[in-house]
Amino acid sequence: MPGKERLSKERIIDAAARVADRGGINAVTMRQVGSELGVEAMSLYHHVSNKDALLNELSEWLFRKIQIPNVDARWRDALSERAHSASEVLRAHPWGLGMLESRPQPGQSQLRHYDSMMGRLSEAGFSATLATTAFATVDAFVFGFVLTESTLPFDPATGAEQEYADEVGLDESEFPHLARTLGDLFSSGHYSFGDEFSAGLTILLDGIERRLLGE
Repeated sequence: MPGKERLSKERIIDAAARVADRGGINAVTMRQVGSELGVEAMSLYHHVSNKDALLNELSEWLFRKIQIPNVDARWRDALSERAHSASEVLRAHPWGLGMLESRPQPGQSQLRHYDSMMGRLSEAGFSATLATTAFATVDAFVFGFVLTESTLPFDPATGAEQEYADEVGLDESEFPHLARTLGDLFSSGHYSFGDEFSAGLTILLDGIERRLLGE
């Protein structure tokens, strides 16, 4: 058809990401991606060998979106910048929570990503053990926070935390510590669950720094 955009691996991967954005990673099939592009599923096999290969490409697509800090960044800044970037990517594409570490064969983007971060930590004096532990712990924090945020019974972007707490209606005689904690949170000013990401990451990096100085 004249003027029809030519099929390519890049277009297929972008289409697969759109399918995942709407329906989650389980919605990604060769048929659904073909439908997204307006072509038969068989057309995709000229560019992507099978569904498993497509999922590998999606994982790589995610890694390319996560920012790798500059080579001269301090280790704390590097871990912080990378964590914030990863959280933004995963908030935009929650299906990525089950993708980034799930592929049996890591791709070049993933390997370059990890190699770069290990280089930053090694140059800062981290042992191999501490670098690996620090990187894995920060990732676990990022993944866990984004997962929790995505499953909350309220939308933290709307500032609905206090409204939700009021609806729960805690009995202070039965849950005195929790009631007092929530009361202090909301009486001290604006509280947002989303702000906890930076605060929690700072606590985590402080602990890693103490371990580094103690080695």
